[in-house]
Amino acid sequence: MKVVIVLLAVAVCVLAEEKYTTKYDNIDVDQILRSERLLNNYVNCLLEKGSCTPDGKELKKSLPDALQNKCSKCSEKQKTGSEKVIRFLIHEKPQVWERLSKKYDPTGVHTENFKEEAKQRGIIL
Repeated sequence: MKVVIVLLAVAVCVLAEEKYTTKYDNIDVDQILRSERLLNNYVNCLLEKGSCTPDGKELKKSLPDALQNKCSKCSEKQKTGSEKVIRFLIHEKPQVWERLSKKYDPTGVHTENFKEEAKQRGIIL
């Protein structure tokens, strides 16, 4: 019985510390946002309208979970990059933001969950 309790405790600790891969954290987000071609490639990947790079596949796989769990498994660099991308899309590419929102947040529940935090960061969702 004690062994089972210890194994469960270890499993809970491992799951609690689970994070998304940081393998792609050094990708230059600014370069992607400055390049219409690169940005469109990522958007098309996320919308399933084009092929995906390995990092695009990872983003597409992690995005629903990150939205559901308020990015609790994100590294600080991933959180910073996400904020930069969101800010850019809302202000510079609202039509792209709208398409992505429809796909990944069709009911608006995630937008509502992030609304207060976004407002504190100067982002109006």
